[in-house]
Amino acid sequence: MTTPGVSTEEAGPERLASSLRKRGVLTEDWLPAYEAMPRHQFMPDAIWPGRAGGNRQSARVLRTEDPDLWWEAVHRDAPITTQWDDGRHTGPNTGRAPTCSSSMPTMVFTMLGALDVRPGDRVLEIGTGTGWNTALLCHRLGSANVVSVEVDATTARQARTRLHAAGCTPLTHLGDGAGGHPEGAAYDRVIATCSVGRVPEAWITQTRPGGVVVTPWGPTYGGEAVARLTVAGDGTASGRFVGSSAFMRLRDQRKRLPPTGAEQPGGGRRSRTALSPDDVGDWIHMFAIGVQVPDLFCRVEPGQDGAYRLWLFDTGLTSWAVAAWAGERTEFAVTQGGPRSLWGELEASWHWWDTQGGPGFERFGLSLADGNHTVWLDEPSHPVPVRA
Repeated sequence: MTTPGVSTEEAGPERLASSLRKRGVLTEDWLPAYEAMPRHQFMPDAIWPGRAGGNRQSARVLRTEDPDLWWEAVHRDAPITTQWDDGRHTGPNTGRAPTCSSSMPTMVFTMLGALDVRPGDRVLEIGTGTGWNTALLCHRLGSANVVSVEVDATTARQARTRLHAAGCTPLTHLGDGAGGHPEGAAYDRVIATCSVGRVPEAWITQTRPGGVVVTPWGPTYGGEAVARLTVAGDGTASGRFVGSSAFMRLRDQRKRLPPTGAEQPGGGRRSRTALSPDDVGDWIHMFAIGVQVPDLFCRVEPGQDGAYRLWLFDTGLTSWAVAAWAGERTEFAVTQGGPRSLWGELEASWHWWDTQGGPGFERFGLSLADGNHTVWLDEPSHPVPVRA
């Protein structure tokens, strides 16, 4: 397929493949699937292009109005939003919350690499989305070995149409992905194209012993990474994180944080800190803090000339804290209220991460047993402390 006015040498699947291969993301075992199931075949006419490493989307691009721009955006290594607000928003600007997307190709093939499928493996996919990831699995393993679950009826119907047009006939099930698809169990591999804060038990019980579950995972506070878990015969699962990620939440686990009110708390205990609010906002910082303080969440209140205030709350709204940032300095004002010292908990969590050598995601792992989720550093015997 070519698009008028655009050379495939300038923008197209070949250039994207070359870029992905140079980075070692698109490997030889997945290249035939990539070539047979190009991304553009699974993209709707209306898209909101994103940016690599970012969470902001551009205005809507319509293939019918600007086919060159549409083609170039589809073959860029960046995520693309394909649905807003569960389909309620379709206008040219962005909606309130993205609810379906085509993941960044680097992320797609990183996760497929972590899945480590073998011939004959049966795979359960949570989140059909546009159908591209499903099609790649179908080409690699055969449609009869792929089951995909999608909660959104419109998304599921459109994906099924695209898959059939591409010659793929996996079992596509409309339902809540948290429940998996027990009728097809046991699976050799489970892959989620949405994030969770708790891995649903069904994903573990529907995976055979020795099988693998690959899913984005992140705490309430923020920060997220892809976990690769091996399921044991006793129903437990454990494994390392393989890299950072930023996925939409499984609908069953969407964050429903309590409103803090337009008015901000008054009074409080005043202090100063040497830890800058600007030094705790990276994705890995948020992950390390959120794991240690599971009920913590934040709000950012913008000010003038780049200044802002970082507000902290616990999900029970028993306590709060605010730290003010107004440019580089050695000390920052902190005010806290309620029985807990939320800034103190955040600061202790950051300092724990710092004293461990500032570990990246690849040093962390996750273990599941008896309904408990335990994040660890380097080895399962070294659990990350939980402070709340």
